[in-house]
Formats: sequence, structure tokens, C-alpha cells
Amino acid sequence: MSEFAPAWFLPGPHFQTVWGRLARPRRLVELRREPLTTPDGDELLVDHLDSKHLDGHSDRHFVMLHGLEGSSYSVYMQGVLGVIARHGHSATAINFRSCARDPRNIPRMLPNRRPRLYHSGETGDLDFAIETLARRMPGTRFLAFGASLGGNVLLKWLGEHPGQTRIAAAAALSVPYDLGAGADHLNTTASGRFYVSRFLGTLKKKCERPEIAERLDMTRVRRSRNFRQFDDAATAPLHGFKDAEDYYSRSSSVNYVGLIDTPTLALSAEDDPFIAPGVVARVKQNASPAIDFRTTPFGGHVGFIGGSAPWRCEYWAEELVVRWLLNKADAA
Repeated sequence: MSEFAPAWFLPGPHFQTVWGRLARPRRLVELRREPLTTPDGDELLVDHLDSKHLDGHSDRHFVMLHGLEGSSYSVYMQGVLGVIARHGHSATAINFRSCARDPRNIPRMLPNRRPRLYHSGETGDLDFAIETLARRMPGTRFLAFGASLGGNVLLKWLGEHPGQTRIAAAAALSVPYDLGAGADHLNTTASGRFYVSRFLGTLKKKCERPEIAERLDMTRVRRSRNFRQFDDAATAPLHGFKDAEDYYSRSSSVNYVGLIDTPTLALSAEDDPFIAPGVVARVKQNASPAIDFRTTPFGGHVGFIGGSAPWRCEYWAEELVVRWLLNKADAA
């Protein structure tokens, strides 16, 4: 597992963060969609990558979680799915509620049924999906991957379930860890405010759904200019939190990493524009020995792009997490 060297034509964290979203295809693998009815009567849309083994079955199955306002068609999800497919294994990508894309028109998000969205601490849907897959696939070794917000959800779930045996190994990429610190950090720079404005554009639009809007002070939602304001006005009241601070405190994975006993890879870049300075060091101090931290000087947020030319990009982190997880599964 070589050290990461950023591509010469993608210097700095922002090129690393943005390049893939602009240059990569969103249909690298063929997925099979399935709607799952959740215990609260909502619809959770999952996308399956079927095994390419000759007998049609793999004893390694990946469970995958995307980042904020992403989906199974996010370029990094497709990238990891492509690596999994190359190894001949199967996977299930979970689309958080309200995030699933229309496979015929990927920019179009599909609404969920219930008057709620999703958030960084929502582990109930992951638990439901894992139990559903485990019942269907007895004897299968499950491996989990989460990026950014999805990584926070995954780490929180692992911390909530010490001693669990469903997931053999996990990998989390570019996790913000401390949601409050990350929200405040993004508000301190022009680039951070640019990223936030892009996310808030789609999040606010989702809140305009009549069944959601009637539960919120939409004036506050529309006026929100940063994550803390939006989470105070929308995320907290929709999902049972007192306010943004309560949401951050109860949902940040930094408060759960000490309880994790599943072999877990945590990969971050020191120049990640979404992670506040000092957070990763604090997480390492709080974490259990089960977590293998890999921190690179460069890589941006869910970037880690190397290669000798723009048409020869190498997505180092995607290759690393799949090989790491398979190695852990083989060693178990």
C-alpha cells in the first residue's frame, strides 16, 4: 500500500476536492435498484452491484454510504464500486432518504415518503439495511465503506454496536468527525462558504416540500447562510434535536470512536477543507486500538487523486480502501 502522491496538475486541496466531480463519469458500473420499506413506512432506495463470480455469488459483500447530498451515482461511490466489481465482489449502496437519483436522469433527486430528510447521525437506516442483507445472505462476510457524512454515520453505528458481528471490517474516508467544529471552520474561509452554499442550495429546496415546510420556520430556513444556521432551522426540528448544538453533540463520530472494536480504516488528508484543524489529532487520542488511522499531507476532501496526466488519473484512496477491507476479511 504505497504512499499517496498528488497529481502534479491538481495542486492544493480544492483541485483535489473538485476535479473528480467535474471530470469523472457517473455510470461506471451497472446497478440494480431496490426500494426497501423502512419500519416507519418510508422508502429507502438501495442500489445493488451484483457479483461477477462465475457462480453468481461472492462471500464478500460491501455496504456503502455516500456523503452529504450525494448518492450511489456520486463519482467516488462509482469509483469504489468499480474497484469492487474488478475484484468480482458484490455491493449495496444505500441512498440516504431524499438523496437517491433517478437512474434515467441522474441530476434528478427522488423524494422520500415521510416528512423528514437525513442527517450525519442517522444510523437507524444503516442498521435496518444491514439486518435486511444479513437475513438474505447468511454466511456472507460484510464489509462497510462510508465517505464524508456517510463515514461519520458508519463510525457512529460501529460505536453504538460494540461486539457486533455483522460487519467484519469497515473503512471511513474524509470524515468530518466533529460536526460543530467542521461547520464553524467552513464558515471562516471564502472557499468554505462556497462549498456550503452549493450544499444549502439543494437542501433548502428539499425543505420546500409542503409536508416538510409546514413543520419548519421557512423564513429561517431560507435565510440560513451556513450549516449551523440551517441545522438549527431545519435538521434539528425535523429529526428530534433541540437545536444545532444538540444535533452536533449527539451525532459527531468523535464521541463514538473510543467504543469501536471492529477493524476500521480511517483515512484523511491534512489539507481537507472540510475538517477543522486539530480535529483528527483529537479523534486519534479518543479512538480505540481497532482503528487504523492513515493521514496524508495532501488529498483534499474525498480526493486523493494521483497520476501522470489528466487522462491518466489514479484514485488512490478508492483502491486502498477496497484492498484494505478485503485483506481484513481474508485475515479474519
